Amino acid sequence: MKIYEELKARGLIAQVTDEEEIRELVNNGKATFYIGFDPTADSLHVGHFMALCLMKRLQMAGNKPIALLGGGTGMIGDPSGRSDMRQMMTVETIQHNCDCFKQQMSRFIDFSEDRALMVNNADWLMDLNYVELLREVGPHFSVNRMLTAECYRQRMEKGLSFLEFNYMIMQSYDFYALYQKYGCNMQFGGDDQWSNMLGGTELIRRKLGKDAYAMTITLLMNSEGKKMGKTQSGAVWLDPNKTSPFDFYQYWRNVGDADVLKCLRMLTFLPIEQIDEMDRWEGSQLNQAKEILAYELTELVHGEEEAKKAQEGARALFSSGNAENMPVAELTEEDLTEGSIDVISMLVKAELVTSRSEGRRAIEQGGVSVDGEKITDIHHEIPKEVLAGDGVVLKRGKKKFKKVCLK
Repeated sequence: MKIYEELKARGLIAQVTDEEEIRELVNNGKATFYIGFDPTADSLHVGHFMALCLMKRLQMAGNKPIALLGGGTGMIGDPSGRSDMRQMMTVETIQHNCDCFKQQMSRFIDFSEDRALMVNNADWLMDLNYVELLREVGPHFSVNRMLTAECYRQRMEKGLSFLEFNYMIMQSYDFYALYQKYGCNMQFGGDDQWSNMLGGTELIRRKLGKDAYAMTITLLMNSEGKKMGKTQSGAVWLDPNKTSPFDFYQYWRNVGDADVLKCLRMLTFLPIEQIDEMDRWEGSQLNQAKEILAYELTELVHGEEEAKKAQEGARALFSSGNAENMPVAELTEEDLTEGSIDVISMLVKAELVTSRSEGRRAIEQGGVSVDGEKITDIHHEIPKEVLAGDGVVLKRGKKKFKKVCLK
C-alpha cells in the first residue's frame, strides 16, 4: 500500500484540490509540502498532533516537509473556529513560543541534511509594504467570495475585525512565498483551513501561472462530535512540564470505546492490518487496545522510558504491584497540622480537586479512597508516620490518583 492509499485507509484525508495529482506527487516522493503552526502558546498540543504525525508519515515516504512557524500570522490571529478575536501577543512572546515549537517538532521530523525545513513567515510578512501588497495581491481576492468562507461567515453576526479579515490573504501569501523560495507545491492543514488554503493555490495560479495543491486533514473528533485533546483543566500539551507523561498516557488510556480504533488508525504508526484485526475486539479487549494506543502515543511524544513508566504507574493503581511509577505529590512539614493532614487538604495539595468544597463533595459521594480504603469522614486525617517512606495512594473517582508522600 502506497502512502496516499494508506492515508485514505487511516481516515486522514478530508478534502483535496486534485486527487490524481496529489496521489502522484506523494506516492513518488515528489511533494515539497508545508503545514503552518501559529505560535499561540509556548507548547504544541494534541490539536497539532495529527499534523505532526502526517508530516512524519510523508517524510518517511520520501517527501520533503516544511514546518512553517507563524511569527507573522501570529501577529494577526486566525479567526477559524473562533467566536471572538484572539488576544494579541507581543513580538517577544511570539518569538519565545516559536523557539519552544522548534524543539518539540524535532521529535517528529528529521531536519538533518536538508530533509526538512523550518521557516518563519515573519521573514517575509513583517517586511511587506502595505501599498505594494494591496497592488500585488489585492486584485486577486474577491471580498464577496471571502465572506462566504466558513471561517469568516460564522463570525459575521458577532463582528469580524478588519485585522482578522486579512488572515486569509496572509496565509495565501505564505504559500505564494514558499512556492517561489523553496519550490513548495503542496499545503496540508486542518479541515477548518480549507478556504485559506484555496486562496493560496489560486494566488499562485493567478500570479505565477503554476499549479499548486492543497489537502486537508480530518479533524480529530470524538464520537460525540467534540474536538479531542481537551480536558476539564484545559488542553493536553506535548510539553511534559504542562502535561506530564503520565497524564498524557492517561488521557489516551481513557478515550471512549467508540474512539479507540479511530485514534489508533489516525495517530499511531502501527500497521493498518494490525489495527484492522482489532476491529473484532470487544469488552476487555478494548481496554487492551486503549493501553496500546496510550503507550504508542506516549512513546512517540516522550520516549520509550517515559512511556514504560506511565504504563507501569497506571497498572499499579489497579493491582497490588509496584507503585514506583505512579505520579507523586510531595508534602512538606508546613502542610501538616500537629503531625497530620486532613484528607480534603491532601486532595487539594495533590491537585485531585480544585477546591476544598469539591473535595468535600467527592468524599460525601463515596469517590475518595486512601490505599484502597474508602473515606467517608470529611474530617479524616492521615498521620505523618503513614506519609513517610512510600506514602499512600490517594484516589478520587475511578481514574484520578496520586501517590502522596512526605518530602
